[in-house]
Amino acid sequence: MISGKWLFCAALLSVVISARAHDLPLSYVDLRLSGEGIEVSVESSAKNFSRELGDFDEPTLLANPPADRLLTVVTAGLTINSAGDTLAPELRAVEPLPGRRDIRLHLHFPRKTMGDAIQVRGALFPADPRHKTFLNIYEGEALKYQGIFDRTTTLIEYCRNERQSIVAVARRFLLEGIHHIFIGPDHILFIVGLLLLGGSLGHLLKIITAFTIAHSVTLVLATLNILNPPARVIEPIIALSIVFVGAHALLHRGEKRDWRLLFAFGFGFIHGFGFANVLRDMALPRTALGWSLFSFNVGVEIGQACIVLAVAPALALLYRRNAALAERVVAAAAFCVVFAGSFWFAQRLFP
Repeated sequence: MISGKWLFCAALLSVVISARAHDLPLSYVDLRLSGEGIEVSVESSAKNFSRELGDFDEPTLLANPPADRLLTVVTAGLTINSAGDTLAPELRAVEPLPGRRDIRLHLHFPRKTMGDAIQVRGALFPADPRHKTFLNIYEGEALKYQGIFDRTTTLIEYCRNERQSIVAVARRFLLEGIHHIFIGPDHILFIVGLLLLGGSLGHLLKIITAFTIAHSVTLVLATLNILNPPARVIEPIIALSIVFVGAHALLHRGEKRDWRLLFAFGFGFIHGFGFANVLRDMALPRTALGWSLFSFNVGVEIGQACIVLAVAPALALLYRRNAALAERVVAAAAFCVVFAGSFWFAQRLFP
């Protein structure tokens, strides 16, 4: 009979192998309102476009993008209405971005007289139910509105005379902070690695809070472009941090001195740069930058606390019921954390 710990290992390893951290199905739409109409840029990964087209792979799309077919994909999922009329798009340019493996389309929606309200309907790349589209609306150079299209929100109405409230911005980034923790398997496994040696609930929450404080510092520095190391350096180091906490949990059980608070704080600085890469893609509103950063960090802390509250009591209960089995489960989990970190390190170092 297969023991529970090996079933646990197999399940976790299957998640690790199938999941690519930060490989999120995203697209970005910028609308710029002017007296001549609306200038629109739509950017997403070549992988997303390839999936929709079916007969083009990523290298082909980046080397020779078929403009008409890409326009068809975009216009099928993005429409703009003003004063009761559906605006007709004109394709200005298709811009391959090989460095990011993205493709950006530049469109113009002509309109001499703009209504007070603009309705934007977004349902890009519907084949993937996880897909999100970040919408930014500018008037001149000023960012006036930010929103997110997903499978539950496909219509956004922008009123030109209304300013987006700070509460709406804070709520949005709070939810994004929570969401980013739960869709980031690398951050989840780092936290799990910190929890495997056990401890009181209060002590474990202190460890996670130390991680939050540290990553908040580098998150702010990177978002403000004060300190901005490249992702190709940061992402492999994040993977190594996962290997480190997993190995520590595997090799240092029973150690009298608990170093995890220091580990969480030190590696938190590195993970903060990873969080910053996400926020940069979301184009933070400069008029509410402080609230955006604060709300995102609070969301991350809430997400981390949820993981602690799920994992720590389960481990404590297992130790009370069967200490020997608990030791084997912790050892198996620590091995899986090490394996996952090693897998991601190789994947990120040699993409």
